[in-house]
Amino acid sequence: MKPTDRATHLTRRHFFGRSTSGLGIAALAHLMGKDAAGKGGLPGLPHMAPKAKHVIYLFQSGGPSQLDLFDYKPKLEQLHGTELPDSVRRGQRLTGMTASQKTFPVQKTLFEFNRHGESGAWVSELLPHTAKIADKLSFIRTMHTEAINHDPAVTFLQTGSQLAGRPSIGAWLSYGLGTENEDLPAFIVMISRGKARVGQALYTRLWGSGFLPSRYQGVKFRSQGDPVLYLSDPEGVSRNRRRMFLDDLAALNQIQREEFADPEIETRIAQYEMAYRMQASVPELMDLSSEPESTFAQYGESARIPGTFARHCLVARRLVERGVRYIQLFHRGWDQHRSLPDQIAQQCADTDQASAALVDDLDRRGLLDETLVVWGGEFGRTVYCQGKMTNDSYGRDHHPSCFTIWLAGGGLKPGVIYGETDEFSYNPVDKPAHVNDLHATLLHQLGIDHTKLTYPYQGRQFRLTDVGGEVIRELVA
Repeated sequence: MKPTDRATHLTRRHFFGRSTSGLGIAALAHLMGKDAAGKGGLPGLPHMAPKAKHVIYLFQSGGPSQLDLFDYKPKLEQLHGTELPDSVRRGQRLTGMTASQKTFPVQKTLFEFNRHGESGAWVSELLPHTAKIADKLSFIRTMHTEAINHDPAVTFLQTGSQLAGRPSIGAWLSYGLGTENEDLPAFIVMISRGKARVGQALYTRLWGSGFLPSRYQGVKFRSQGDPVLYLSDPEGVSRNRRRMFLDDLAALNQIQREEFADPEIETRIAQYEMAYRMQASVPELMDLSSEPESTFAQYGESARIPGTFARHCLVARRLVERGVRYIQLFHRGWDQHRSLPDQIAQQCADTDQASAALVDDLDRRGLLDETLVVWGGEFGRTVYCQGKMTNDSYGRDHHPSCFTIWLAGGGLKPGVIYGETDEFSYNPVDKPAHVNDLHATLLHQLGIDHTKLTYPYQGRQFRLTDVGGEVIRELVA
């Protein structure tokens, strides 16, 4: 709740609290549930006609190597093993893992690249399914970030700040636009990892609401047991008894709300109501028995296994069908400082087919135009080898200065290759794209002027893009 809304909120609360006829507690709780779902969003939003209604962010946690996946640099064949020139490094900072290296030998990729589609996008042999949908994708080759280590870099991509405590992008959208389905949260998170070693830790603040009211935070779905903790009723508690309990609890919380005007009490009432509705909506969502065999052939057999990336991609499509605003998938294991060829091949095997299937499936169902799909990590990898270089193995360190992401749908132009890097994929040489620019573009496609979606906190108006960000107009259809 904005401080300026406090007086209005008190007036409405006073009305409901004193109206003993016409509105019972159950009806009030139902109304509060609609408020918390943010069904209508903020007044005046969207600012413009939206091109997209939903976002599915396929976050590849750990930093996929653009040099081995998308940013083909044929000259590295000739330069392999030579020292990376100082004129390319330009004194850029290094992580503690390679700062003590005496040499920085250029490492070519071991994987073949080919052009695909009418766009001619270069895609590695590691991603054959992604290659087939190249003309449906827009590639940004010159993404760059300000962080060189995982936690601040992931935090930056998720919240627009390297410092913890800001609202995540899903929370901003939940706050501003609300949801189309009051029986499911507006913002849902799922985490997977493949057969590669466990990746970097992911903290709940990455999908938190920061200084926004907590009702806008993401809800994490689990792969074992109840999809959402504490969703099931205790043993011996019937549905009717649960309803009676919530009505009585809402009455007690309502008394506190009138006395203290604390927006978190309103959140508490609304979340109990949301949980009650989710007891029916979530089991239906997660039951894939109605999906035909062709779905599993498309997404891969691993889509049958709870907790896999493929399963989460399939559930993400089902969430879009049910009107969920923002779906955040995290897939861990892309941090390949050693044995990159083996590890990245496994990561691609775990994610390639399902990523492409999701785009194709949304397109086939007429949902891609209104759904923005984003694929990418928190930074890229270095052209120079980390550790020992051999004929069949190498590692790469973190590289924030340029990396590749792709986007699909949501009113963006398909088949666009945006930006160009130098021959070492070390620095942008044309059309650099900052994290703030990415966020501004995503918000724009959802009908939001990123400079106008703000929230007052600690004496100033905050926004997702802070004081930067420009819409990447060349991507907008």
